Amino acid sequence: MNRGYTEEVLSMPGARNVSCDLEHITQTLNWLVRMTSDVETNIVAVERIKEYGEAPQEAAWEIPNKNPPPIWPDQGSVQFKNYAVRYRPGLDLVLKGVDFHIKGGEKVGIVGRTGAGKSSLTLSLFRIIEAAEGSIFIDGINIGELGLHTLRSRLTIIPQDAVLFSGSLRMNLDPFDTHSDEEVWKALEQAHLKEFIKGLTAGLQHEVTEGGENLSVGQRQLICLARALLRKNEDEATAAVDLETDDLIQKTIRTEFKNCTVLTIAHRLNTIMDSDRIIVLDKGQIAEFDTPSNLLANSESIFFGMCRDAGIA
Repeated sequence: MNRGYTEEVLSMPGARNVSCDLEHITQTLNWLVRMTSDVETNIVAVERIKEYGEAPQEAAWEIPNKNPPPIWPDQGSVQFKNYAVRYRPGLDLVLKGVDFHIKGGEKVGIVGRTGAGKSSLTLSLFRIIEAAEGSIFIDGINIGELGLHTLRSRLTIIPQDAVLFSGSLRMNLDPFDTHSDEEVWKALEQAHLKEFIKGLTAGLQHEVTEGGENLSVGQRQLICLARALLRKNEDEATAAVDLETDDLIQKTIRTEFKNCTVLTIAHRLNTIMDSDRIIVLDKGQIAEFDTPSNLLANSESIFFGMCRDAGIA
């Protein structure tokens, strides 16, 4: 009885219209939900543009009346005066009252436990982060008064993570095209890459993929070393590579940068044992600053404890 009544109702023209209307409403609601989701996704781009537009800007790229002499830095002395820095307003200081002087041509190792402030010291030299207090002087010039390009173009770094861009190998070595091919090949030879590059079909025009993914980690690091050799100023060496590549890097630094001031952030303590002096950072402050031999002679020093833990002392 009930089944027949249902079939009779559904067979009526009005019931068919109700069914069509329900289907149309369902499609409309599905479309509305999909459009709402698309708007929500796309509005993220607007939020990012707003965020970047309101972000604090870096210092001026060039300051014409503050340009140092063309040969600066010619001595390579580095002085931190009561220097302190934080990553953004409201955060704690990551370097506090750092005060030291490095003579021109000195080889200085920088060590410390994780979070001691080693990388922050390097970021400060390049003004990736700006001073909260104090100043840094290179050859008597306050780097805080220079344009960023003026400063960064006079310093050289071999970063812990090799930075390469998609493009030719030559472009990665000499991005501003300021050196001749002969100088580039000489730098490659000093970095122990000459034979490898010669073996490539395209040579210096070999296409490097984004991030250097078509090269090994060691080769990427040696390319960064060759790039530094083309400039020869200030240097941070790294150890995020295999031991053989690290030995090549350290050997090249000792020979080719012998007249430069070299700051080495040590990830393997044996790479800085022949440094002129060692800076030991602890909680953003300089805990020790002396020659390796003097620090090792003191069994109570932090450096001695680190060497003992590493099996060196």
